[in-house]
Amino acid sequence: MLSIFNRNFFSRILMMCLLGIAINHDIKPTLASTQFIMRDHIVIDIRSGVEWLRCSVGQTWDGETCIGKIVKLNHEDIKQAISIANEQLGGNWRLPDLEELEGIVCHECDGAKINAEAFPNTSAEPYWTSEQNPYATRHYYTVNFFTGYRYGRFFPYQEMAVRLVQDR
Repeated sequence: MLSIFNRNFFSRILMMCLLGIAINHDIKPTLASTQFIMRDHIVIDIRSGVEWLRCSVGQTWDGETCIGKIVKLNHEDIKQAISIANEQLGGNWRLPDLEELEGIVCHECDGAKINAEAFPNTSAEPYWTSEQNPYATRHYYTVNFFTGYRYGRFFPYQEMAVRLVQDR
């Protein structure tokens, strides 16, 4: 319990410092500058305390943007993709939970409802989460980056876009 409090406390302090720096230098803070720290192919999400891959599964970070075609996967294929990501990139990559994926939705953003600077070339479509719908346990939740809303009506054998995350 104490570690969760400390993580939230320090995240808030860091965000206040970033806002203070932005205000003192006449920089208008944006969601990306206050929530995300971008480092090459990784985005650190200070609000939720996780690291995201900037690109969707199937795409590659070329140093400036995400290139290639997004691969849609079912839950069985996602297990293999996670294993490959852990092998090639190191770390402990996984499918995000519902709260984590909803935490990167940008309702004010044009086009895909996600910050395009932090997550370039994200498709405006549903992305898988790891969470089952408790009211219809055969279904899993997705977050749709076309609408910015969650849906809990997809079967695990259906193919959707995937973005991977790991704990910091």
